[in-house]
Amino acid sequence: MKKFETEAIRTQIERSQNLEHSSPIYMTSSFVFEDAEDMRASFAEEKERNIYSRYSNPNSSELIEKVCQMEGAESGFAYASGMSAVFSTLAALLNAGDHIISSKSIFGSTHSLFTQFFPKWNIETSYFDANDVSQIEGLIKPNTKILYAETPTNPGVDVLDLAVLGKIAKAHGLIFIVDNCFATPYLQQPIKFGADLVIHSGTKLMDGQGRVLAGITVGNGDLMDKVYRFSRITGPALSPFNAWVLSRSLETLAVRVDRHCENALKLATYLEGHKKIEWVKYPFLKSHPNHEIAKKQMKAGGCVVAFEVKGGLEAGREFFNGIRLLSLSANLGDSRSIVTHPASTTHSKLTAEERNAVGISDGMVRVSVGLEHIDDIISDIEQALG
Repeated sequence: MKKFETEAIRTQIERSQNLEHSSPIYMTSSFVFEDAEDMRASFAEEKERNIYSRYSNPNSSELIEKVCQMEGAESGFAYASGMSAVFSTLAALLNAGDHIISSKSIFGSTHSLFTQFFPKWNIETSYFDANDVSQIEGLIKPNTKILYAETPTNPGVDVLDLAVLGKIAKAHGLIFIVDNCFATPYLQQPIKFGADLVIHSGTKLMDGQGRVLAGITVGNGDLMDKVYRFSRITGPALSPFNAWVLSRSLETLAVRVDRHCENALKLATYLEGHKKIEWVKYPFLKSHPNHEIAKKQMKAGGCVVAFEVKGGLEAGREFFNGIRLLSLSANLGDSRSIVTHPASTTHSKLTAEERNAVGISDGMVRVSVGLEHIDDIISDIEQALG
């Protein structure tokens, strides 16, 4: 078996008659048939072939194949955004009356999906503390169908033990779904630890330059067949162009993420000893509560560092206004370092009580550490703190 980096670069769709070196973009909504029998057999699913780009497209297929290889998955589907991947995956597998168990520490939009929209279809969600997985078994009901988690979490970079979650899911016959966005398949492969399905926002580190929106779900073939059939009907498919961009981006995922992690660990180490910082969290800092678990299941700590500035909300506001080089944005996983205030942006739809329950204080800062020189990143943060 070839190494991760080689598969990421050398996995390509079949060359056309032009024998191109790099895969072309298939900007087409549909595909033609040789004759009436070819058309009939194709729609009867007696043949594996492209029919319509809402179902499949050569560029999407190349991207899916790469991510399946990276994650050790059987099949997948590529989406127009990370949240369309989350919604479509869950909607394909859940029925009215089903029950989800989820970590409290999840992306704000996923939380809104669980609390504002799924209840309309009589789908209930129970939450467990990301730092206390012993709560899970006490939440299981006869109608529980899915165990859902993300690790490291957004934005607090908590780390959940995937092997423990996988064993619980298997023991109780639950579908175990992991949002692996913060780690990427380069740093962590949840399927190795018992996950049935893995979801990514390709918008983040997979693209790595803040250019496109994308999502992808990969995993167990039987489950993915249900997800695929739901998705081809409802229409959240990724565009051929964005799929082409992402497939090119995956060729450099390993080298980019190595530098992200190197910079992030240096920044976290710097902040840990800073007199104006209340606390700092990063999975590969020894001070992280689940440092040993992170080392067991991750290759490195990822690109996100969370910390709190001493002095409360006003000190935090002064810090953000003092930033000069880094970007103030709600995205992450970009080549450009990004500073975010989760309480007023990505998790603003949560109540103050809900935010506190998952460790998002009013003064929390999330830094997505980019690829600039680390000295310049630290210098900008230092002058903003000053």
